[in-house]
Amino acid sequence: MSARKLAMIAFRLLLMSFFAVVTADAWLDFGYPHWWNFLPLVLAFALVTAVNRTGRTPQGPPKDRAPIEVRPPVTGRWSALNSPADRTPSHGTHAYGQTYAIDIVAEPEPGTRPGFSALWPLARRNADFPAFGAPLLAVADGTVVRAEDRQRDHLSRTSLFGLLYLMLVEGAVREMAGVRRIVGNHLVLDLGDGTHALYAHLGRGSLTVAEGDRVRAGQVLARCGNSGNSSEPHVHFQLMDGPDPDTARGIPFTWRGIGVPRNREIFEAPAAQSQPA
Repeated sequence: MSARKLAMIAFRLLLMSFFAVVTADAWLDFGYPHWWNFLPLVLAFALVTAVNRTGRTPQGPPKDRAPIEVRPPVTGRWSALNSPADRTPSHGTHAYGQTYAIDIVAEPEPGTRPGFSALWPLARRNADFPAFGAPLLAVADGTVVRAEDRQRDHLSRTSLFGLLYLMLVEGAVREMAGVRRIVGNHLVLDLGDGTHALYAHLGRGSLTVAEGDRVRAGQVLARCGNSGNSSEPHVHFQLMDGPDPDTARGIPFTWRGIGVPRNREIFEAPAAQSQPA
């Protein structure tokens, strides 16, 4: 087991220790200042910050690598969120190989995607979002090395209460449970030459491939869902240098004919005929 993997396990154990100590201190008097309860939390985030501070890859810093060109994983009209074209790391951390990750949401027509609501409704059904159920395509020829679609698709977290719940409660629980619960239903393709593509937050039961399958560029792999650490149905895509997001480092990408769309940029991904595996 790599040192990086052990560090991520230690991070989760420290998070569990924090919640256990705080809970116990609410019932028992340990006789020390309450702020000591936060030491495991401080140590946990100091550890994960140290582990992910550079986002380096075996080939050198990602910023010095030329982006790898692949096909877009979707077709139709979409817009970008948390794009590496605006900042890196795009999601605020190098953890889980997401230095150059991107989120995209379907916007087939203006106004068809529900927006953020401060108070009501607290949550929305997945069917209200046009991204839900959209087919996801292989961005290149490759081999399926990880595939899971048994986790449920939860309701949206697009209200103030829902977002706070996601950030303060659900997100912490998923961090302790491990990377599987963060990315939700997911798929990892080995594209060769040390490059892997991760598709996260897939729909439950939507996979059309299994581990070990060879796939061709443009082949339908799964459908967009709302599983894992997700606020609404969307596609989370990234390239990384290994199959395990716990230990992988991010790799920059560019989509053929599109590039890397910026935040809120609308782009049109052309239809691509699926090819048999």
